[in-house]
Amino acid sequence: MFEQLKELICNYVDVNEEDISLESRFIEDLGFNSYDFMSMLGELEETLGVTVEEQDVLEIHTVGDAVSYLEKLTK
Repeated sequence: MFEQLKELICNYVDVNEEDISLESRFIEDLGFNSYDFMSMLGELEETLGVTVEEQDVLEIHTVGDAVSYLEKLTK
């Protein structure tokens, strides 16, 4: 899941995959704005066939948060 997410992140912001860690924060470290972040989540929903709940999005700050959340949804 982490590798898949890193690849997708690079489609939305100008960052190298090797610079992305589980501790990377989407907005502060990777340069996401809220529109890009929501667009990426929408693409993840389509790709993985899951639904990301709006209230849960508020708890996703790091790449690790996203990986943990998505892994729960896909099990």
